[in-house]
Amino acid sequence: RRARDAMTGEAITFYVFATVTVASAAIVVLARSLIYSAFALLFTFFGVAGLYVLLGADFLAATQLLIYVGGILVLLLFGVMLTHKLYDLDLRSETTQFLPGAIVSLGLFAVLAFTAWRTEWAGGAGRPPSATTREIGQLFMGRYLLPFEAASILLLVALMGAAMIV
Repeated sequence: RRARDAMTGEAITFYVFATVTVASAAIVVLARSLIYSAFALLFTFFGVAGLYVLLGADFLAATQLLIYVGGILVLLLFGVMLTHKLYDLDLRSETTQFLPGAIVSLGLFAVLAFTAWRTEWAGGAGRPPSATTREIGQLFMGRYLLPFEAASILLLVALMGAAMIV
């Protein structure tokens, strides 16, 4: 009975996070104001981070919060709010391509739903969720140190190039 109650609670939590993520993503796309879209994107990122936590991917959840919410979303909000004071600039987004977008979205949904329906999913309990941050850190500082450092140098060069272009 406790296992069934735990599964029910986990299912409810999943549906709450999924609803928040999908609803706020719809607001991001359909809102006519960029400010509303940017703030809805905040809830989308939090919903995705919550889904990562439910999957037992604590490192991905923390990365989602630090990089997307802490960096990219703050940058977008500053950009939108600082350019909002320009008087000759219209910050409203147009939704003139609603019908083609809806057709493409429904087609993609049909393909994904058909694929999910035809796939034989693994059953059973599987591996219990456990902390992965320590494992990932040990792999980054051990076996994958050279690719990790190469990626960091590549990102540094890209940042310097972006600063130079600006």
